[in-house]
Amino acid sequence: MGRGPSPFKKEDMKRALLAAAAAGIEVLRVEIEQGKIVLICNDGARGPEEPAALDAWRANRGPR
Repeated sequence: MGRGPSPFKKEDMKRALLAAAAAGIEVLRVEIEQGKIVLICNDGARGPEEPAALDAWRANRGPR
């Protein structure tokens, strides 16, 4: 028993990613929702960044 026709093809996702890249948009991830491709993009607004785990670990160790 087959799955039936796909609502989109791999080529469709590739086209969407290439179009976003050509427009200068940073794509963070791709989601597939009910037969449509959703690109989650970076809007440029950044909140306060948490220190990376390695930096936090180094800060807690003190100077050596």
